[in-house]
Amino acid sequence: MGFIESRQSEARDRAFVGRMYRMRMLGLVLSGLAVAAVLHENGTGPLAWALLLLNVAAWPHLALWRARRSRMPREAELRNLVLDSALGGAWVAVMQFNLLPSVLLMALLTVDKVGVGGWRFLGRTLPPQFGACLLVSALLGFPVQLESSMAVVVASLPFLVGYPLALSAVMYALAHRVAQQNRQLERLNRIDVLTGLPNRRHWDEVAGSELARYLRSRRPAVVMLIDLDNFKEVNDAHGHAAGDEVLRRVAQVLRESVREIDTPARYGGDEFVVLLTEADVRGARDVAERVRTRFLEIRGEAAVSEHCTLSIGLAQADRLLVNADDWVRRADAAMYGAKAGGRDRVNVA
Repeated sequence: MGFIESRQSEARDRAFVGRMYRMRMLGLVLSGLAVAAVLHENGTGPLAWALLLLNVAAWPHLALWRARRSRMPREAELRNLVLDSALGGAWVAVMQFNLLPSVLLMALLTVDKVGVGGWRFLGRTLPPQFGACLLVSALLGFPVQLESSMAVVVASLPFLVGYPLALSAVMYALAHRVAQQNRQLERLNRIDVLTGLPNRRHWDEVAGSELARYLRSRRPAVVMLIDLDNFKEVNDAHGHAAGDEVLRRVAQVLRESVREIDTPARYGGDEFVVLLTEADVRGARDVAERVRTRFLEIRGEAAVSEHCTLSIGLAQADRLLVNADDWVRRADAAMYGAKAGGRDRVNVA
């Protein structure tokens, strides 16, 4: 794993730990109200009250400390969640299986685990949960008091309503963040990193759609294919950093020279392509000449010393084109005609 990937993984783990800390704090406070109502009705002794206070007030901070000091915070937090399940099972036994708070506690502990790690993680937490419940119940003599009084029902309502709402908000925020990241990833997959122009994948889709539009409406469109003359010599004599700068200069010229409705792209290597919509060959030639001459003005010393120029081929859409690849091949043939004619010029198919 590279340095950047490692730092991103650490950031995700820290965010996960922080998110679980906040949910644990909220869950323990709300469930603690229901447990306290049952303890009060059952006349439970001071030891159980002290343990409840420690669980609610101290355990979230201890769990956070354990996860943050670990070399693997996510794994440490997963262990904390297993312990959460065991503690929940123990409190069910202490409450003598009082029906409403016990069902709420077990159900929301289950939802938590499925949300964090799926069914496999739930399977990992169920044995300690049920084991702790049976053990504590056995130590207490297996007392059972299923009836939930109105006071217990009222004390359970904040847990019943508040925690699912908070959990839903967290899940929504996570889903929204994932959707944003997916959109960003999709956008990056369509952008050439070096030049910032759309890449070939994106351009092929746009060109295919434009050709289909032409076949329906006969609205004109032109493909401009651009090749850098003597680009290899720039790389060989001045290094790839100089070559990359020349490519960026071409991209700059294209952004300056075409309209918003046009689509410039890096087609691959030292080739660029532009889809000129609502343009005929005459207008496209004017744009191509503007691109060619503007590049001569800003191409840089390395390109000047190696006579690096642009050979440009133009191809207008017509009914004989089968697909976008045919369109590009026609522009490519025109571009090679420009090279054969002496380079640094525009040629029309």
